[in-house]
Amino acid sequence: MSVELDDGESRANFTQMAESSFDDWVLIGKNFTSFQKGLPNRIMTHLRLLDGDFGGYPVDRLEHSVQTATRAYRAGMDEEYVVCALLHDIGDTLASANHADVAAAILKPYIGEKNLWMIEQHALFQGYYFFHHIGLDRDAREKYRGHPHFDYTAKFCHLYDQAAFDPNYDTMPLEAFEPMVNRLFATVKNSIYKGGNSMPAES
Repeated sequence: MSVELDDGESRANFTQMAESSFDDWVLIGKNFTSFQKGLPNRIMTHLRLLDGDFGGYPVDRLEHSVQTATRAYRAGMDEEYVVCALLHDIGDTLASANHADVAAAILKPYIGEKNLWMIEQHALFQGYYFFHHIGLDRDAREKYRGHPHFDYTAKFCHLYDQAAFDPNYDTMPLEAFEPMVNRLFATVKNSIYKGGNSMPAES
C-alpha cells in the first residue's frame, strides 16, 4: 500500500522492510529507475569536488584526473578505459587511505574485468614512482608480477597516471568527457540487482 503525500509524491507505507509488499517495490522500482539515470550527473558533481585540492601537487586533483583521461583519449584508448582514467582518483575526497577501492567500487558494475583490476591496483602500481621517497617499497607491485593484467596496469600508470601532473599541458575540458560518462553508466553489466524489477538491466 502506498501513501499519497501533500507534495503529490507517492511513497511506500511500511516501517520495516520485512513488512513491505510487491506493490511497494513496484513503486520503489519506478523511483529507482529515474534515480539510476541520474548517476552520471552525481558522479560528475562529485568529481568536481577535486577542483582546487592541490595537496602539495603541481596541479589540483581535478586537473590530474582530467589530464590522465585526456592523455588516454589522445592515445586512442577506448571509451571505457578513458572514463576509468577520468575517475581513477575520484575516491580521494572520502578515502584518502584507500582511494582506489572507492573508484573500483563505483566503476565495478559498468566495466570489464581487466579495467576493474587496473583501477583496483593502480595506487600500488603508481607507488613505483614515489614509494622510495616516503619509506615504502617501490617494488611492492612485484607481488603481482605474472598476473595477466600486470603489464596493462603498469602501462596505465607509466603513460597516463604518473605523467599527468603537468600544469602546462593542454588538458581537455571536463565537459568533453561527460557524454562518455553518460554512455558508460547507462548499462549495468555486473550487479546483484541486474535483472530485477528495481534496476534496469539495460538502458
